[in-house]
Amino acid sequence: MQDDLIGLGEVWLVGAGPGDPDLLTRKAERLLGAASVVFYDALVGEGVLALIPAHVRKVPVGKRSGRHSKDQDSINDLLVEAALAGERVVRLKGGDPSMFGRSMEEVAALAEVGVRARICPGVTAASAAAASAGISLSLRGLARRVQFVTAHARAGEPLDLDWAQLADSGCTTAFYMGRSAAGDISRNLIAHGLNPKTPVLIACDVSLPSERCLRTRLDLLPLAVQAVTEGKPTLILVGEAVRQDETAAAPLMAAKAQI
Repeated sequence: MQDDLIGLGEVWLVGAGPGDPDLLTRKAERLLGAASVVFYDALVGEGVLALIPAHVRKVPVGKRSGRHSKDQDSINDLLVEAALAGERVVRLKGGDPSMFGRSMEEVAALAEVGVRARICPGVTAASAAAASAGISLSLRGLARRVQFVTAHARAGEPLDLDWAQLADSGCTTAFYMGRSAAGDISRNLIAHGLNPKTPVLIACDVSLPSERCLRTRLDLLPLAVQAVTEGKPTLILVGEAVRQDETAAAPLMAAKAQI
């Protein structure tokens, strides 16, 4: 039975994926059906929330840039209170809980009171955006590695990243929450040696009916972001593997020819 998935006083951190309910894992859907209460983020898609049975209590605890409804300590307290009260608890997070989701803060808060938290992974936005755009995050001969970066900074503070490390022409870099940092990303990567013509993909509302993807290049990124994002959650992919044409496929085809 579904109820057996979550014991009384147990907590699951569940990845809701990028928004499309069809991208939710089967296990995640089963956990939503077995919960007695679901604490959900602002970025969880409406289609995913619609899968939660009517008898399950739904509590919004979402945090959006400039509009935080709950601070992290308050969220931790809610999870602890529900678990100690014997609820079957799901903490529903957009994307994957382990990707910039502050999961370990919640796990640690629960562990302090003797509650074990388990994690159900979800599809992360970078993978979903690449799939929508018909590209690969890694591509033999062009992108030997992939790096994931949060571009979120406190209001008024500069984006403090290792730009020399990030400016790798043989890598695909995914910048999460990148809309407001587009100018910093473009300027700093170019200043540290990345070609201004490096391909970029801007993706908003990934996997949703309102999804928008725009291809541009690194030096035009700040202008392109303003044109397409309209204040929506934005992912930025930077790297040669983002290019969708015969140029990107050439190294792979050449490697196949040698096999």
